[in-house]
Amino acid sequence: MDTPQITAPPCAQPGSSPGPNGGPLGVTPTSGVIHVNTRHVSGFTVIGNHLAQHRELSLVAIGLAAHIQSLPAGAKVGIKVLTDRFPESEARIAAALRELEAEGYLHRSRVRLPEGRVVTRTISYNQPGSIDVPKAPAPRPRLAAAAPPQAAPPEPVQRPAPAPVPAATAPSAPPPPPLPQPHAPAEGLHRTALTLLAGLRRHAPALTLSESDVRALAPGVATWLERDAHPDAIRHALTADLPVPLKHPAKLLRHRITARLPAPLPGTTDLTAPRRKVVVVPLQNCETCERAFRATEPGHCRDCRTDLLEAA
Repeated sequence: MDTPQITAPPCAQPGSSPGPNGGPLGVTPTSGVIHVNTRHVSGFTVIGNHLAQHRELSLVAIGLAAHIQSLPAGAKVGIKVLTDRFPESEARIAAALRELEAEGYLHRSRVRLPEGRVVTRTISYNQPGSIDVPKAPAPRPRLAAAAPPQAAPPEPVQRPAPAPVPAATAPSAPPPPPLPQPHAPAEGLHRTALTLLAGLRRHAPALTLSESDVRALAPGVATWLERDAHPDAIRHALTADLPVPLKHPAKLLRHRITARLPAPLPGTTDLTAPRRKVVVVPLQNCETCERAFRATEPGHCRDCRTDLLEAA
């Protein structure tokens, strides 16, 4: 009778939520993330918290490392392949790969195949530092065959050195053509040009311009707008087919604004027929009655001319 008998199950902890079988899942936090985990039985990849919660890596680098670790052996992980797979630009993906190399999650090396082609070999480490990074074997020294003794070479004949030929002066490059300027500067066109240039980086991140570059290129874009070019057409002409990598975005935009400037549309004055010139006959004072009349030369008015003819 001294042994205690347990006749009821223990109560759940305060704040706990029931599990799928009626048991407690654990204490539910009052804020922050709440995990609902389902056990994977196939198609999963184990990622260490040292990667998922890395303090120095960017989110792009962490996500890229998780993607590479989930790929099968032999999968292509070049920058071009990753750019086609994800919406990030080549510059962001290349920077993320360099981050992973610096932290020991990746090792890339150039390897020459037996047929002579050079490829990039990428090794992914799910635990940096667990295995030493392979190093290329050092070339084995080759023993040169002993050369047979030869006779001493004859002494070279001293020849006078040729006179130095002055180098031809390279022709200087012609200066670039001036940036187009609007015929009638308007505040509205200038403001629209500034907005269009500053917003180019939303469509092409490589065209991120400084404030001084935007102000310098604005008159050229205002000239396009003055010639009735639509802002969408201007944006397409400036962002299409950009070179990779783009080192000088402002110089490229200046060239495109100048070289691709559309011709001005014909105005209404060019389509109207020329008007006849109107000749104004001056006023004259009659020499007899002082009445004003129109004539090319001074004389008499019509009435006085009639009286003179009748008197004659």
